[in-house]
Amino acid sequence: MKKFLLILFIIFILAVISLFFVFLQREVPIGEKVALIKIEGPIFESTKSIDEIKGHLKDPSVKAIVLRVDSPGGAVAPSQEIYEEVRKAAAKKKVVVSMGSVAASGGYYISAPATKIFANPGTLTGSIGVIMEIPNIQGLMNKIGVKSEVIKSGKHKDIASVFRGIGKEERTILQGVLDDVHEQFIKAVSEGRKMRVEDVRNIADGRVFTGQQALKAGLVDELGNIEDAIKDAAKLAGIKGEPQVISKKEGFSLKNIIRDNIPEEVNNLFTSVKVKYIFTP
Repeated sequence: MKKFLLILFIIFILAVISLFFVFLQREVPIGEKVALIKIEGPIFESTKSIDEIKGHLKDPSVKAIVLRVDSPGGAVAPSQEIYEEVRKAAAKKKVVVSMGSVAASGGYYISAPATKIFANPGTLTGSIGVIMEIPNIQGLMNKIGVKSEVIKSGKHKDIASVFRGIGKEERTILQGVLDDVHEQFIKAVSEGRKMRVEDVRNIADGRVFTGQQALKAGLVDELGNIEDAIKDAAKLAGIKGEPQVISKKEGFSLKNIIRDNIPEEVNNLFTSVKVKYIFTP
């Protein structure tokens, strides 16, 4: 009986010690770390990325942040929200961007304010421009004999309706919106990269660059892969030796699975007007 109780006591002590170390690792900063944040796929929301950035900023053991950007861009507002958080983060800690296959349009937008940008020689980046795609099913409606009746409070309330074409006056209004958002993009790149506005404007016609071309244009700082970016981030932060790299594990989310597997064409049927920072080859 005594032997049995002794074994139970030892198991209990080991369990307490294990829990203590688990708690210690979670609550007490240990060592000097580089946080890796992945921003992949179209950018249609910003909450997850912003929460990750803020979380790493609060952790004193995280000395630098590496953003792995592999995105063709997406909606304007989420891109601008992530840009702002990257800008704030770069003012407090070293933030290094590692571009994957594509970091274009909104993907480049969010990268611009980083401390340093790495791209692979064959990365597709740039695409500094804005696009608005408006479906027009008027011809189909006429063929099947369906007509849309509209009651509105102002003549432009149904601007960009999918049930008819765009008039001359409406096109002028929408072009004005795009020009304004485009100018915001140019200004953001100018401030983030510390480039002259005119220099950015000269290449801000939507053209796409390879990483090698982007280096010559001043849009990225160095050619290299994600390992190069991590090592450089550690060096910039003053970390000696091999840095400990931490990243947030993606939890299961039915919402994310459904969202990520809905074709953009289907999504567009439910939203007639979208102003996007996106590269669409």
